[in-house]
Amino acid sequence: MKTFADNDRLTEFLPATRPEMTARGWAELDFLLVSGDAYVDHPSFGTALVGRWLESLGYRVGVVAQPDWRRLDDFRRLGRPRLAALVTAGNLDSMLANYTAARRRRLSDQYSPGGQTGRRPDRATVVYCRCLRRAFPGCKLIVGGIEASLRRFVHYDYWQDRVLPSILRDCGADLLIYGMAEKPLAEVAERLAAGRQLTALPAIGGTCQLLTAGQLAQAGDYRSIAGWDEICADRKKFAVAWREQEEEQNPFDGRPVVQGQGDGQYLYQAPPARPLTTAEMDELYRLPFQRRWHFIYDQDGGVPALAEVRFSITSQRGCFGGCSFCALTFHQGRIVQS
Repeated sequence: MKTFADNDRLTEFLPATRPEMTARGWAELDFLLVSGDAYVDHPSFGTALVGRWLESLGYRVGVVAQPDWRRLDDFRRLGRPRLAALVTAGNLDSMLANYTAARRRRLSDQYSPGGQTGRRPDRATVVYCRCLRRAFPGCKLIVGGIEASLRRFVHYDYWQDRVLPSILRDCGADLLIYGMAEKPLAEVAERLAAGRQLTALPAIGGTCQLLTAGQLAQAGDYRSIAGWDEICADRKKFAVAWREQEEEQNPFDGRPVVQGQGDGQYLYQAPPARPLTTAEMDELYRLPFQRRWHFIYDQDGGVPALAEVRFSITSQRGCFGGCSFCALTFHQGRIVQS
């Protein structure tokens, strides 16, 4: 079992503790990754994939995994990031991670140390963003992952049995990255490092932001779909809006999509990011993943979700099927990357 005295081992993972930052000689981070999952340094876990990608681009990245949302100090454990905080609920929507289909509390959480429950809040993306706003006033906030990606438009929430506006309205983040985040994140990081405006139009491919009516007037060509007020009044418009925005999910000729969110706010979705080539995917999955959980979880017996994928190799992304029971097409796109 590794301890903080093993200084030669403290640089194996992305820093999740202050001693690991000290071992690297870092006084501050460029990007702080906040996740609803325990930190497992394996490419099947989105936090590790995004973190290693940014690290390969030369940025200092740290991970605050499963922070206690009742204590702001837990979000401050690695300090204020220089460029931005990146927030994800984890590999699953937090409500799905916490509840069964019968809306009963789950007895275990495979993405938490020892399978413990209660380590992530309901609607983790929103809760984490609100905590970060208080912990680091003025810090840029960017949300991503499956929870944010699938709730980016007006959506039906099974847990409340009603239609909700975009998650961006509730979480107050500056930007939402939908789908697989590598290419959008590279451009986001470049803009932030250069001191350029993050939400300037034309928008970064694969991102969403909220605009006012005045800002929308400068947005150029886009496809407008039924907004929250219209959908709440007529459920058929929900189905039509879903089909219309799905028709623009082509990274080569798709148009921006705009949807009203109420209170004079409009969701502006830029066209999807270009898919990765085979060479780019090989480069990404060749990064120095440890393929094990962070050593801080050894005393808890590790993270159960690793067992199924520990020795796996990612062969492809995307799916053209569009099955109604699956999120792959909506999250990863219809183009198969291999």
